[in-house]
Amino acid sequence: MLDTTVFIESVALGVALAMDAMAVTLSNSLCEPDMPPSRKFAMPILFALFQMGMPIAGYFGGTLIAPLIEAYAGIVSLVILGIVGGKMIVEALHELREPEACPASRLTFGTIMVESVATSIDAFIVGISLAAEGADIVVYGASIGVTTFVCCMLALLVGRRLGERFGSHAQIAGGIVLIGIGLKAFLS
Repeated sequence: MLDTTVFIESVALGVALAMDAMAVTLSNSLCEPDMPPSRKFAMPILFALFQMGMPIAGYFGGTLIAPLIEAYAGIVSLVILGIVGGKMIVEALHELREPEACPASRLTFGTIMVESVATSIDAFIVGISLAAEGADIVVYGASIGVTTFVCCMLALLVGRRLGERFGSHAQIAGGIVLIGIGLKAFLS
């Protein structure tokens, strides 16, 4: 049976990690409102697959070094998630001060693939942290993938209004959640 705390934590982590992908989905949608449906739906699918796969890859890559850092799992988690969460907050604050202009070219599947990798690198690092904690990677990977898909679909559905209203603020909230999870790991 799935522990309620693990489920809530994994969903919160999934939402936090999904903020980058959600922000990119919003940005792409705002920059190219007449985007074909095939490319619109490629974003949530690819973002979710990479967000799910990268922590699993990090987990198994991290498993190789986990015995070396097991004694320091709390501090390692705090440092890793603190850096990732802090980076998200700094990037969001920068975006609030200097919003990016839309690129002149049309969004391609190749660009979506590159964006998928770029937005999921943080998830790889989180996977290493999950390995250090001995977390259930199946639960966390699935939660991260599903929440990313849902968040990106919501970004497509709500689109312009959500982007204009919450874009970078959602990324700041995601960073705060990651730092909070790191603090919990450190204190437990």
